[in-house]
Amino acid sequence: MGVSPRLLTPNEHLAGTTGVGQLLERLAQLRATTDALTEQHPTVTFRPLPQALRRWEAAGADMFRYGLAILRPRYAALGLSRTLPLDRVLLGVQSSMDGAFGGFHHPNQGYRHLQMRAVITTLGPMATGQPERPDLAALDLLRAYAHDCLHYGSYRSYRLRGDEVFRSQYGVNFRRHDGRTYSAPDLAGSPTTRNLGVVMEGACDREARTIARAAAQQCGVAEPADAVHRYAFRDSTGRLTEEDVGDLARAEVRAAAAPSAAAAEFLRSMGGFERAIDARYERFLAEVGRAEAEDLHATVLTSMITGVLTPLCEWLRRRRGPKAFEALFLTPAYFDPVRPA
Repeated sequence: MGVSPRLLTPNEHLAGTTGVGQLLERLAQLRATTDALTEQHPTVTFRPLPQALRRWEAAGADMFRYGLAILRPRYAALGLSRTLPLDRVLLGVQSSMDGAFGGFHHPNQGYRHLQMRAVITTLGPMATGQPERPDLAALDLLRAYAHDCLHYGSYRSYRLRGDEVFRSQYGVNFRRHDGRTYSAPDLAGSPTTRNLGVVMEGACDREARTIARAAAQQCGVAEPADAVHRYAFRDSTGRLTEEDVGDLARAEVRAAAAPSAAAAEFLRSMGGFERAIDARYERFLAEVGRAEAEDLHATVLTSMITGVLTPLCEWLRRRRGPKAFEALFLTPAYFDPVRPA
C-alpha cells in the first residue's frame, strides 16, 4: 500500500496485517488538524514556523538558518536524511497571559508523535509578539527544533488497540499491549539512569545542545549578563553547571532572577529537566561508555533512528559481556503474566 510521505515520518511503521487501513485513517485524522494542540494553550498565538522565521529574518535575525546548515549533515550522518518539516512546527509568538514566559521549558510543549507536529514557544516574555533577545530566542528555537527532529525521525511501530493508535516500539524502547515498558523508572534522586526513555530523551537533547552550541560559536553569541537569559543560554548550549542546577532548585534564587512568576517556573523546570534527563544521561555515558562515551552516544542515536538494536547490543556486548543490553535495561516485570482487568 502506497502511503503519503506527509502522513508517516521516515521511520514510522504499521504493525500487523489486519486493520491497516483503519490505522492509517485514524493517523490521518490526528495529523490533519492542530486544534488538539493549540487548544491546550488558549492564551498563546501560534504561527507556522516558516511564517515566523520570515518575520524574524526581515528583522535581521537569521541564526536559525545557520543552525540548520549544521544540523542537516550531522543528522544525515546518523541516518536521518529527512528532518521535521518546518511547516509541521507551530511557534508560539505571543501570549495574553500576564507575565507569560516562553522557551524550551514552557509547559506542555514539544514533539507530539500522534499529530506529527511540534509545539514550541519563543524564548522570553511573550507580551509583545517580538522576542526580547532575538539571538537567544533563535538559539533556544534551534535547540528545540533539533531535539524534536530526532523524535520525529526515530523508529516507531504502530498498531490498533481497539480504536486507539498504540505505539509498541519507539526507538530502542518497547511497550507491551497492556502498556508495560521494557525498563523501569529510575529511582527518585538517582544521579544516573537505566531507563530507556530517559536515555533516548537525553540523547536527543545532548545532540540538540551540541548543535546549538556550535551555532552560538559560529554566530558569536556571547553569554548574557542578566540572570534569566544567562541560565537560558547555558541551558541551550549544554553549559549549565552543578552550581547553576543547585541555584535553580532554590525558590529565592529563581525569584530574584526572573521577571515574572511564569519565568521563575520556567527556571524551576529548567533545573528539573537538567537533573532528571541531561545530567543522568551524561552520567550513564560516563559509566557505560567511559572513554568511548561519544561513540556510545552516536550508537544510541543511530539505533533510535533505525529501530535496529543490533549495533547497540553488539557495542555493549563487546565491552560488558553477553546480554549486556538486557542486564542494563530490562525490568523483570516486563515479562510478567498479564493481570486480569
